[in-house]
Amino acid sequence: MMNYEEFADKVRHGTTTIALICTDGVVMGADVRATYSTYISSSEAIKVHKIDNNLGMTIAGGVGDAEYLVKVLKMQNELYKMDEGRSMSPKNATSIMSLIMQENKMYPYYVELIIGGLNKGVPEIYSIDPVGGNIKESRFTSTGSGSIAATGYMESVYTDEMQTQDAAKHIAKALKIAMKRDSATGDGIKIVSITKKGYREYTKEEIEKMIK
Repeated sequence: MMNYEEFADKVRHGTTTIALICTDGVVMGADVRATYSTYISSSEAIKVHKIDNNLGMTIAGGVGDAEYLVKVLKMQNELYKMDEGRSMSPKNATSIMSLIMQENKMYPYYVELIIGGLNKGVPEIYSIDPVGGNIKESRFTSTGSGSIAATGYMESVYTDEMQTQDAAKHIAKALKIAMKRDSATGDGIKIVSITKKGYREYTKEEIEKMIK
């Protein structure tokens, strides 16, 4: 059985995902390339998922594990809405994912996750590691093999006054930089924003204008 460092290193390979806190919401983005070792297995992978109008999640790592956890979180959100009459907050969703992943730490899910959205109108993002550890991020976070390049760019441009429209542009540029430096990141970009107006996915045409 591989040790945690070997496992975590494998999880970090294969993508770039980013989430960012803004004055008016949260912006999340990722590339769309899926790889198996050096083989590009798909150029249409979905790594940013809508959980509800106020809640989204990015995935990195094993596709099967990640998609299963997306389904679980969507189901848990629907049950929560039935009981409470409202969607889960990012904090609620993170607590559930952390418990699920902690309970399976002897055979951990091959993933790194970012959960983001609005909690009573306040933007929040959380990063979750493969064994359920989670951190509430106050600015931005990134996962995957291209995260070093993306984080370097975000460090140079991030401000506390940033709004979602500008944040989307910077995430697009950060992902473009990661795609140049990391062979496992590529083939396109998906970006979403979550504000009081709801969950919005930017079009391919809008993203192309952002990175020119």
